[in-house]
Amino acid sequence: MIRRHITFTGWVQGVGFRYRARHAAELYGCTGWVRNEWDGSVIMEIQGEKPQIDQVIMALERGSYIRIENMDSRSIPLVENETGFRVGYY
Repeated sequence: MIRRHITFTGWVQGVGFRYRARHAAELYGCTGWVRNEWDGSVIMEIQGEKPQIDQVIMALERGSYIRIENMDSRSIPLVENETGFRVGYY
């Protein structure tokens, strides 16, 4: 089990990115959250097995209208007892 903090840039806001992320995370059994940032990027923290997280990322890359130009990812500590995947707002 791993947890990743990922920042996506490109055409990632206003194109259904966060809801596609939630759907894919639920489909592949991952937990965490995703939210838009003020600078036009999207931040996601996702927890699961590496192959599950890879499937979520591939689902996002296949998304209509979504164009990921850069993805900065780093490992972070696990969140114990986390359930579900939520979409955050400002």
